[in-house]
Amino acid sequence: MPIEQVLSEAEDKMAKSESAMTHEFEGVRTGKANPALVENITVEAYGSSMRLRDMAGITAPETRMILIQPWDAGTVDPINKAIQSANLGLNPAIDGKIIRIFLPELSQERREELVKVAKKITEDGRVAVRHVRRDALEGLKKCGKESGVSEDQVKTAEKEVQNLTDEFIKKMESHLADKEKEILTV
Repeated sequence: MPIEQVLSEAEDKMAKSESAMTHEFEGVRTGKANPALVENITVEAYGSSMRLRDMAGITAPETRMILIQPWDAGTVDPINKAIQSANLGLNPAIDGKIIRIFLPELSQERREELVKVAKKITEDGRVAVRHVRRDALEGLKKCGKESGVSEDQVKTAEKEVQNLTDEFIKKMESHLADKEKEILTV
């Protein structure tokens, strides 16, 4: 495998790790209502498990309210049960064929807990990036042995992998700082 391919794959995988981390951040509650908070809740309906976003329209018409409009009125109760059992600290209120979730004001303690959750997600992202770095370095060493690539080229490529790693970890730290600010803003 050529050096360029190893570098390209490493960059793609690091970008995917960053993307996965930012997607997980969407599920971490801030002071504002966000449909991403509930969209991946698993609901038992029609004899199978489905994600909430596949069963209903989810909007945030106000800063502290999430509105769920099931496409089938018969799924209101299963959706309500799934939200309650998801352990998110949310209390849905059924209003005819729609479900309203009013988000209470976050206490300072809860905000600090959510910051810890965000830091854990970021650490998982950093670990994933480091795993990609390790795999890329192993790939480069193989290139050096198999393809007859010079040691200097391998060393240069290893520096590029390290630069990529540093760049993606820096981006993740930036995402964390933004999320932390968002969570702690009252």
